[in-house]
Amino acid sequence: MAHPALQAFTPQVREWFGRAFAEPTAAQAQAWPAIATGAHTLISAPTGSGKTLAAFLWALDRLVAEPRGEAGGERSETDERTRLVYVSPLKALSYDVEKNLRAPLRGIGADVKVGIRTGDTPQKDRRDMVRHPPDILITTPESLYLMLTSQAREIFEGAEQVIVDEIHAVAQTKRGAHLAITLERLAEQAGRDLQRIGLSATQNPLEEVGRFLVGPKRTCTIVDTGTRKPLDLKIHVPVESMVEPDQSDLDLDPFAGGEATRKSIWPAIYPELLKEVRAHRSTIIFVNNRRAAERLALRLNELAEEPIARAHHGSLAREERLVVEELLKAGELPCLVATSSLELGIDMGAVDLVLQVESPKSVTAGLQRIGRSGHGVGDTAKGRIFPKFRADLLECAVVAKRMREGLIERTVVPRNPLDVLAQQIVAIAASAETVAVDDLYALVLRTHSFAELGRAQLENVLDMLDGRYPSEEFGELRARIVWDRVGGTIRARKGARALAITNAGTIPDRGLFSVNLPDGRRVGELDEEMVYEARPGQVFLLGASSWRIEEITRDRVVVGPAPGVPGAVPFWKGDSVGRPRELGEAIGAFSRWAVEQDAATLADGYDLDPRAAQNLLAFLREQQ
Repeated sequence: MAHPALQAFTPQVREWFGRAFAEPTAAQAQAWPAIATGAHTLISAPTGSGKTLAAFLWALDRLVAEPRGEAGGERSETDERTRLVYVSPLKALSYDVEKNLRAPLRGIGADVKVGIRTGDTPQKDRRDMVRHPPDILITTPESLYLMLTSQAREIFEGAEQVIVDEIHAVAQTKRGAHLAITLERLAEQAGRDLQRIGLSATQNPLEEVGRFLVGPKRTCTIVDTGTRKPLDLKIHVPVESMVEPDQSDLDLDPFAGGEATRKSIWPAIYPELLKEVRAHRSTIIFVNNRRAAERLALRLNELAEEPIARAHHGSLAREERLVVEELLKAGELPCLVATSSLELGIDMGAVDLVLQVESPKSVTAGLQRIGRSGHGVGDTAKGRIFPKFRADLLECAVVAKRMREGLIERTVVPRNPLDVLAQQIVAIAASAETVAVDDLYALVLRTHSFAELGRAQLENVLDMLDGRYPSEEFGELRARIVWDRVGGTIRARKGARALAITNAGTIPDRGLFSVNLPDGRRVGELDEEMVYEARPGQVFLLGASSWRIEEITRDRVVVGPAPGVPGAVPFWKGDSVGRPRELGEAIGAFSRWAVEQDAATLADGYDLDPRAAQNLLAFLREQQ
């Protein structure tokens, strides 16, 4: 007898699910009835709770129940359209989801075409996608915006559903405000209020993320399984005393190949990390910047006298990242040293331990990172945190305690970011002959990010885009639109579309140099300041592999492999992570209380090992 939550599905889907799984997870059992009604739905559940299938299975069922063409016959070109759009904030997550869809599609026997469109998609594939739209399109917020601003938007006519994965990762940023308008443009193009399904980690309050997903004029059904993963957490200090030496932080030549020789905790941390890696099947070590990822992978490999670790971060090319992800998943690589590039829901099912070097800087990031381990339903997430210095130990103690209590930071959605609005207005104008200002205003007000935008604010932005600037200093800037104030319409000026496409999104261009092999294949990217100091013939590390510089051009570094040759650890500027205000306040309150306690009390309630508790107490008493 099928589970009650599966009753509404077609026989093929019910049969496949019964073969593949014992029963639905809590997230699936609660989400499917809501999604089946057509309601906009936000699903909140921990990692490894089957969220992706909870969102996708009903849509797959509809594709089986109502296939293209007559009664499941031959597809007609006129019937080709994209019915489901999946939006992920991470390119890596997009590829992961596409792979995870293969099993259910095979099992159901569905004739469903899946396409991926990201910044890495080759031009030929993009053209093919417009000619023959996939049933399911997997994309990123920026690529969806670009498609809606080009002829590719026609594939979305009649689209039925949009899934926004890891929605909490964008809701609190301008990138989220940009996506909010893009979703409204998608609904306009679809010609219907297509169903929105959001997938989120635990957020505070969840209702705010729901409002962000659907805007102020729609209702959102929230499915909150209310379960948090069990945590096996410990803060580990491998030395008796963490008292810092005189901090004359040496500014090292990045090509000298060494680190400062001042007294450091690192020589004590490396063997402990290696011991933990060897005691487990598959480990992710999280660090807070890209240089640390490269350096730590290098030192672990040196200490192990074999390649047991690889680096994973945003400055590695997608191909390089995919290789190391697959090696880890297959159990062929014991350890991956990563930045936040692996923080979101990429399925790393084999991982049984997460090590965090330095505080994760927020409770949300801590839960996301430690949650990468124990990925199965009901599994315990196992994490060990290694602080780097005593103030860091203090922050780690408070973060760990708040992780246990689920006291994640409050979600704040940015309101009325006018730079985002200006970019979207130019894109909207470039996508039609004329646009009524009233229609534009109505579209913008349907988003949570711009629900409180005044008409005067909108008109000020239109003024600026039409070339009416508040000062003569801006006089040389070209107008981007023509605003017919009498007719109440706007239209794009020449070059507006190119501008909207070449300046898409809110992720800043950091002026990084592309690193390529002589045949053009991309390895990753380097900070321009490091490249400025570099010379042909020098060797550096990227992805824990050595590369020799062959040529430096205007915007790229041409390299060749240099296996086994020691190289410099690169650096990237502007890499550090900030601390939320709530966490800062909690650290202050904890410090005032903890200074009066003894080490045993701290060790007992704050996941500290004995040396960590002693060091923390000594540090707090010194500060009095």
